[in-house]
Amino acid sequence: MPQLPTRYNLYFVAWLRRPVALAGNCGRGCGAGLLLLLLLAGWQTQPASAQAPATVTVSGTVRDETSGESLPGATVRVRERPGVGTGVAVNGAFTLALPTGTYTLEASFLGYTTQSRQVVLSRSQRVAFRLGRSEASLGEVVVTARRRDAVISQAQAGVETLDIKQIAKVPVLFGEKDVIKTLTLLPGVKTAGEGSSGFAVRGGNLDHNLVLLDDAVLYNPSHLLGFFSAFNSDALRELTIYKGGMPAQYGGRLSSVVDVQTRDGDRQQLRGSGGIGLIASRLALEGPLAQGKGSFLVAARRTYADVFLKLAPDEAARNASLFFYDLNAKANYTLSQRDRLAFSGYLGRDALGLPTFGQRYGNQAGSLRFSHDFSDRLVSTTALIYSRYDLQLTVRANEQDFNITSDIRDWQLKQDVEWAPRAGQKLRAGASATHHTITPGYVTAAAPAPVNATAPNPADALETAAYASHEWAATNRLDFTTGLRASGFSLLGPGTYATYDAAGRPLASQTYTSGQTVKTYVNLEPRLAASYQLTPATTLKAGYGRNVQNLHLLSNSLASSPTDLYIPTSRNVRPELADQVSAGYFRALGAKRAYSLSAEVYYKWLQRQIDYRDGSQLLVGQDVESTLLYGRGRAYGLELLLRKDLGRLTGWVGYTLSKSERQFAAINAGAWFNARQDRPHDLSVVALYQLTPTWSLAGTFVASTGNAVTYPVGKTSVAGQTVSVYGPRNANRLPAYRRLDVGATYEKPRKEGRRFQSSWNFSVYNALGRRNPFLITFENVPDDPTRTQAVQTALFRFVPSATYNFSF
Repeated sequence: MPQLPTRYNLYFVAWLRRPVALAGNCGRGCGAGLLLLLLLAGWQTQPASAQAPATVTVSGTVRDETSGESLPGATVRVRERPGVGTGVAVNGAFTLALPTGTYTLEASFLGYTTQSRQVVLSRSQRVAFRLGRSEASLGEVVVTARRRDAVISQAQAGVETLDIKQIAKVPVLFGEKDVIKTLTLLPGVKTAGEGSSGFAVRGGNLDHNLVLLDDAVLYNPSHLLGFFSAFNSDALRELTIYKGGMPAQYGGRLSSVVDVQTRDGDRQQLRGSGGIGLIASRLALEGPLAQGKGSFLVAARRTYADVFLKLAPDEAARNASLFFYDLNAKANYTLSQRDRLAFSGYLGRDALGLPTFGQRYGNQAGSLRFSHDFSDRLVSTTALIYSRYDLQLTVRANEQDFNITSDIRDWQLKQDVEWAPRAGQKLRAGASATHHTITPGYVTAAAPAPVNATAPNPADALETAAYASHEWAATNRLDFTTGLRASGFSLLGPGTYATYDAAGRPLASQTYTSGQTVKTYVNLEPRLAASYQLTPATTLKAGYGRNVQNLHLLSNSLASSPTDLYIPTSRNVRPELADQVSAGYFRALGAKRAYSLSAEVYYKWLQRQIDYRDGSQLLVGQDVESTLLYGRGRAYGLELLLRKDLGRLTGWVGYTLSKSERQFAAINAGAWFNARQDRPHDLSVVALYQLTPTWSLAGTFVASTGNAVTYPVGKTSVAGQTVSVYGPRNANRLPAYRRLDVGATYEKPRKEGRRFQSSWNFSVYNALGRRNPFLITFENVPDDPTRTQAVQTALFRFVPSATYNFSF
């Protein structure tokens, strides 16, 4: 272990004395946490008495030559020092610390020409790269926007990036570009069901995924009951998913982080783009602010299925409502050479109205970020973030209405600092505080009504976190990323909170006043990733990470319901924990590295998992904690991904072999059982072919094991009624799922001097017309109630779509 300066030794010893009080909440992560802390301290790679070599800093930006928009994910490398380089941050900035000398810097980004600059470093200086698009490279890579050699060499495993500009040709449901549905075509990411935007990652539950839009949390990233995602692709720049040990700056969920970034907007001229489809239309405008010192972007989207309902012959259908809309807005401004300000906002709303039932829900999110460069090596970012998700159900019974409302809203203050002390090292640290206000479902009704009104019972909580991470290129072949995150969660008054025995019976209750602390939990979350480059084209990777989750989504044990709700960690509900280890093999293939192959294995331990007791029904206003059970889980698997990135034919083949199980003492007599999202086999094939300069073809094929379900095994009579007797939890499966989607895109030839461009996209979802099961129910045979018949429901067969896209 490298020797530390005296002041760091004192800080370290003082810190070591603190975790003793946290041992009760830390579990097996404490030992690993202390080990990682030692690694974090290892950035001081020389004894204090040694004279460090003189280093200077070269920093700058990488932007699009035409629009002036930053290019996050681009790479800046040093030609004379193989293995030394850095990625470009979200704001387009990069920083490198190098010994004095003469170097050649190379800035590269997929789809753009590589640009080189020679610099003589005798003092710190800045370099601005402006990359032009390379027509020969367009359309060559669909999934990732980063160069393959950068992906292969980075320490982090289980990371994939979707370039929004490259997924437009992938055929999806209703022809609407959908980043989430494209995401589910990657290994380790499983869709929740036919047409759904919900997804499970590496055996986790649907709520184990943290979805961020410009740092703001989206609690329900879907529209129209999951058939569309909440993201308008015209407003997005890229999407990155972390499936393995996520970096230390992320936390709050067990399985994955989906980090979505919107575009900054064109800094040079006013531009527009949009599309007109069979179901929805969209429009985006962007342009400069204050003579190129800033830019703005506004994008809107709306469906018009409700317009077509007005033409229906049935009066009930004509009076129904069915639509969603969303609005993205972003503005950024350069205050000075070292100061930047950015605002991002999102508003989404859904409405489903029927004669006896209505549902409205939506997300609101906003972030205000201020970035300041203290020096070329030290950058600070302060962010104020707001998130809200609300749901309102309206039920009409005998001409009497009642409403069910639930709501969750967050205010977050976050501070991040990034420091590059020397070449090959980067240190990040930060802290955040989030105030949650969670209001579970409550009823409002005018008397008389079929149900009684209930009062809102909001729960307040404070979630805090502090982290530090260290990226370290130990040698030209060996890279480390170490991190440690400390998270805290405090449930606050006012309110009355009870404790329960193993059978769910209340033992005692206590009333708390406003601001009084009900219960506090503190956990350490160590993270470690390492990579070793066997050859320039081959890398081995390994990682470990612990994650903690304090907000929990409750769903009925028999079926998904609109009354699903979030609850916070409390006196009874403890934080969920997940420990994951993973290892992978990554290789670029072919003379031009046109192909790449990755193979990853993982094992995940899940603690304090939550489920309902058998037969429980989620009722509005009830004390749901009395119906909950607590257990554990495990998930393990193998993920294979073969990609072709160059040439007229591009795409990938992904395969996942996995298992996800749960164990609860009161379910299945304590035996392990399949999780609902368990699908052992999952195959996806994506192919894009550039037929001519104007026509391209696309196809996707997916096949997977059917979802785990519980079937009845017999019948009995209760109070004169015949009811089914169900077997062990999730011991049965739906039939296997298979689907082929095909599409074609025609791009009108470009004319010199004309800004207006257009294209047509045609696609057929489920082109083979297979009746994939969405749901199987069991009903009594009408003429013989002693017999049961299975009824299968299939949603989509042969769904054609056409979309006209344009830009100006």
